[in-house]
Amino acid sequence: MKNVTDSFISLIYLPSAEGFGLNTNILETNIINLSVVLGVLIYFGKGVLSNLLDNRKHKILSTIENSEELCKVAANQLEQARVRLREVEMRAREIRVNGYSQIEQEKEDLINIACINLKQLEISKNETIHFEQERVIEQVRQQIYRQAVQRALGTLNSRLNSKLHLRTIEHNIHLLLAMKNITD
Repeated sequence: MKNVTDSFISLIYLPSAEGFGLNTNILETNIINLSVVLGVLIYFGKGVLSNLLDNRKHKILSTIENSEELCKVAANQLEQARVRLREVEMRAREIRVNGYSQIEQEKEDLINIACINLKQLEISKNETIHFEQERVIEQVRQQIYRQAVQRALGTLNSRLNSKLHLRTIEHNIHLLLAMKNITD
């Protein structure tokens, strides 16, 4: 193989005065050389070139068919997306309208609940105040009662002698007997 390549290269670099050679300058070549070269290229290259062109043609056609199919699929997807977009926009409008009315309704409900809670708190506050007043009044009564009892006991102890004490006991016994007779 190397010999064939070397001999071809040597033909290219041979000076034109020595006889047979390959002239690579297209302007200096004659028509016969060109026709021979073209004829050889056409004869041997026709099958290869037609195969290459056919393969290329099939690839281009299959690419075009695939592209058209993808275009149809994309167009269908686009139409579905548009339909979905319209549905979503309609739903969004509904939600917006319903949302505003629902917000107003919830606002009114919250105001009503706040009013009710405020009234309940007011009632609870008043009940607590009343309860505390009653408790304080009861504590004051008990304290006054204790002080009165202590003062009365102190007065009784200081003024009570044994004679008065016996008379009081007898009087109380008669009262108890009278009460017993009434209940029987």
